[in-house]
Amino acid sequence: MNEDAPKPTAEVLQELSTTSYVQIRSSHELADQVSKAASAEDDKREDDGRGPLRRRTDYKPVRGAPRSLALTPWQVIHAIGLGAASARQGAGRGLAEHWGSLRYSQALEGNRGGYLQLSAEGRDLLRFYKATQSGEIGTGFASLLAEHVMRTRYPDHSVSVIPADIALKAGWTLRSTGKGSRPEPLQRRPHFFVEAWQPGQPSKVILVSSKGTHSAVHQVYKQLATASAHVESVHIGPYGTVPYLLIGTEIPAKENLAVHMLEAPGKTVLSPPEGESGADLDLVLKDANEMAEVVRPGERNGVEIVPGFQVLPKSFAWFSIVLARTEAATLTAFTGGGKPTAQYLTKEQGHRHFQHDAQANTRKLRDAEHRIHEIDFVGTDHIFRLNGTRVETFSGLKKSLYMHLRHGRVNEYRREVHALRGQWPNHSASEEWDSVSIRADGSVMAIRLGDE
Repeated sequence: MNEDAPKPTAEVLQELSTTSYVQIRSSHELADQVSKAASAEDDKREDDGRGPLRRRTDYKPVRGAPRSLALTPWQVIHAIGLGAASARQGAGRGLAEHWGSLRYSQALEGNRGGYLQLSAEGRDLLRFYKATQSGEIGTGFASLLAEHVMRTRYPDHSVSVIPADIALKAGWTLRSTGKGSRPEPLQRRPHFFVEAWQPGQPSKVILVSSKGTHSAVHQVYKQLATASAHVESVHIGPYGTVPYLLIGTEIPAKENLAVHMLEAPGKTVLSPPEGESGADLDLVLKDANEMAEVVRPGERNGVEIVPGFQVLPKSFAWFSIVLARTEAATLTAFTGGGKPTAQYLTKEQGHRHFQHDAQANTRKLRDAEHRIHEIDFVGTDHIFRLNGTRVETFSGLKKSLYMHLRHGRVNEYRREVHALRGQWPNHSASEEWDSVSIRADGSVMAIRLGDE
């Protein structure tokens, strides 16, 4: 048998639905190593005249951190695709980027010990997409792990993972104005907001900064040190009080994957000021055009203004709406983009780019319907060839949930999806689909052999 020959496509699809484990590492030693890496980075910056980075330094081991997380490769691909669907600000390009997650269809596999690692195909892919692969795979694992942590801490809540850049654009202009480079705190931002919520109640929010590397663990220390500067740029409530997770994925060429994480514990609740009403998530927003400034304690009990992004309590209701509508945009983009997505975005967030549907190499847009595990889903099909064999993939949302979002009913979407919490099937395959991933937000991603 030729060892260089590609695997049969049916075997690849079966492996996508096989559950394996990824190691989770969080310790005082990790925190110490990250602190040393941060000091070394700041010393280097002092030597070349840039000065030290502003960073959060209150990180600790994650309390109650799991030793491992059970995942299928297809769940990771689902997370990568969901994060990419709205991140590129274009109906066609965004959807094409979403399907770009399929480049990892053969990149991950479980070894004999049952732990995830790069496959031979993944190591070949590494040569061509090294930086992209480490970043995107790292982002997929980070979003799944952060979601797991929040669900464990708030078991009676629903949890949403929201791209930070898209959310922040509703309040601040992130684009360069052409008047020179922007201050570093405005260039370094967290990757996600993770929101634990219940319908009609104030949300709990944390920041997440995600990194990924194909190098040894010493590079993880350096990356998490840099990540501590990313979370420092955003403050919700008083300066330096919003909790966060720093997550770095180590992706060795021939060993088990490992995810390293630290946290600043605490609780930030988006409670509106006393006497003010809660957030109406159906409210259409316009760009807030806030100043990119943060108020922090200064010398002798004073304060100073520094570059950054700060959400003060008077804006908590507004920010709750931003988070919910950005999630709605992400989910509708995942199903096919277009006008259903545009309604949830401000001008700066990319509203105009979703005004018109684009085919983006898909067979259909939002008119594919499939019944999976006795649930009706609506979304978009994509047909491609994997090792020469025709394969069909589908991304979508539970039909009743999609209809709420299509018609602008974010409050109704959240009420229904929260009521469904804990009821979603966890099967990784079905009678008609070789690999299936269904998330608690109601989204589905599935793949099967296609008809020739």
